[in-house]
Amino acid sequence: MGEAKRRALRRAASEAFSRLLKPERFDLYALGARRSRARLVSEERSYWSDPAEQVLGMVFRDTVDDDFGWILMARDKIGRFRCVDVGVSVSREAVAIEKLRERIAKAVQEQDFLALGDQGDETNYPTDVLAVPSDTKPESLHPHFRLMIENPDRHPGLHVFKEIGPWLAPADPHFVREFQFAQFDQRLWEMYLWATFRELGFDVTQPEAPDFLCQAPGVAFTVEATTASPSTSGVLADHPDPKTTKEMADFLANYMPMKFGSSLTSKLHKKDKDGRNYWERGDATDKPFLLAVADFHVLAGEGKPGSMTYTHSALWPYLYGRRVEWEMIDGELVVRAVKGNNHIYKGKTVETGFFDLPGAENISAIIFSNAGTLAKFDRMGIAAGFLPKRHKYYRVGFRFNPEPNAAHPIPFMEEVSRADYMEHWSDELQVFHNPRARMPLGENFFGGITQHFFKNDEQLSIHPEGMILGSQTMILSEKGTEQRNVAG
Repeated sequence: MGEAKRRALRRAASEAFSRLLKPERFDLYALGARRSRARLVSEERSYWSDPAEQVLGMVFRDTVDDDFGWILMARDKIGRFRCVDVGVSVSREAVAIEKLRERIAKAVQEQDFLALGDQGDETNYPTDVLAVPSDTKPESLHPHFRLMIENPDRHPGLHVFKEIGPWLAPADPHFVREFQFAQFDQRLWEMYLWATFRELGFDVTQPEAPDFLCQAPGVAFTVEATTASPSTSGVLADHPDPKTTKEMADFLANYMPMKFGSSLTSKLHKKDKDGRNYWERGDATDKPFLLAVADFHVLAGEGKPGSMTYTHSALWPYLYGRRVEWEMIDGELVVRAVKGNNHIYKGKTVETGFFDLPGAENISAIIFSNAGTLAKFDRMGIAAGFLPKRHKYYRVGFRFNPEPNAAHPIPFMEEVSRADYMEHWSDELQVFHNPRARMPLGENFFGGITQHFFKNDEQLSIHPEGMILGSQTMILSEKGTEQRNVAG
């Protein structure tokens, strides 16, 4: 038998043990595995797995040497897909694919996946955000967590949490319990941020404080997460229920800036037992420090999906102490940033202009997203191929309108359950740069996301194509009579 024939037989045998893998599915499995430096010297070309997805593979082009290579990944002892074998310096992409598929076949035939994935550095107590204590009464769980684990509509998100959980190493030992019982939204927001920072190419660790240290070649910053949550005391506990245009304008001009302000200023002024602010602790001392805020408070009344889809319009005026006025003059949109008024609600007054507050110069930027929601995790799970049977998902919302004279956003509706649906963790992320920052961030820190600046009394923004301002997700079951809208 000639060498060409033997090679053809080996190739045919290996092809029975491997198949192409959807990029979005590989991205979910490998979300914690990619390293920032690798992105600078390689270009990912194709993704592979065995039929049972016990091992994964990726073919890449070495952008320095202009040749090809492959990596094999298997789950380590705590369930994370990590690199276990690698081949480099392959002259042709087709040969790299062939060698990878042979390596996958070998792993499947040997059937020793535990030994293959053993890295020797796994922790003894991995983070499993879905493992509920056996003696737990269902009614004691947070209602959103209980909805997620009991309702088949929300099972796509379970697959995402299963993959993300083992990668998390929060310093807070109560992280999982708080997610399951009392602080679901806050912990969900932190997991969303972790996934987003990883997708953007940063290596992410979770020190005791601040919550995140993000690093990439030439870039390092720290982030503390916070949320605007329902108020249980004080004047803000009396939540307005705006129905008219005037009531909504007042809600966004006064009530919501107070909600954001309460969360942000508490972090601005908070000190540890040694009297240190967040930017004075540990890894934050010599790096830009950011606050990440999300709105998880909801409108009064039953059945309303929450205000997070539109309250971002209250954040910019509060941060910069300016409001935006616009008018059409001779067919051209003219926009002006005008000094804003202080925010007043039921006798309570909050000074506008967070970035002008004493000490705020230590905060390089504010991060915001209205999509750190359970609906987002569901959609990312569906994009990765975890679509429940007999269900359809639709996303309805508004995109930024890039037309120079546009005064209104672009409405859209997409079927999330389509096989070709795509979405990214960072699609809705916005960064508000502090014009007074002691350690300012360059716009290249965050490529491909929405960024806002305020320079020379003028608002400047960078918007990626198709940027989503806000949306809701509709879930339809085959029963035909059941439809639910969820924020995000």
